[in-house]
Amino acid sequence: MQNRPFENIQEMNQILIQNYNAVVHKNDTVYILGDISHHLPMDRANELISRLNGKKILIKGNHDKKDDLELFEEICDFKTVSLNGLYFALMYYPMLSWPKKNSGSIQLHGHIHAHEEYNLQNKADGIRRYDVGVDANNYYPVLVKQIIEFFENNEGKCKL
Repeated sequence: MQNRPFENIQEMNQILIQNYNAVVHKNDTVYILGDISHHLPMDRANELISRLNGKKILIKGNHDKKDDLELFEEICDFKTVSLNGLYFALMYYPMLSWPKKNSGSIQLHGHIHAHEEYNLQNKADGIRRYDVGVDANNYYPVLVKQIIEFFENNEGKCKL
């Protein structure tokens, strides 16, 4: 649906898993912001999810219905976390307002399948909201360190 640059769904899944596992290690904690099982039968989705490294926490998207609880440390609709000295609000949907927004917190989301320009425009507009979806991040997961550097870097480009 997003005109991604892959020959087919099998190639896309293989490359997304490969990119994910190149960044995420066995003991890393990963926050997955929704739609991990879109248009897949549950047994196939579970097989693909089981190939992903890390301790996975799912923030449910609108296409996540019956995810296998054994594959995730936690499944929720919304979560706040403090990481590397910053407060983050995690939700599948982008929000206009979020906890501690006026105190420098960052909202992370998915859903909209934006491109890198969306995150750059948010930064230029002083909005600390970041689309962590693969479409906006060269088909790789994003490290907390990268998001912090993105908002601290005055050049406006995210280092991936």
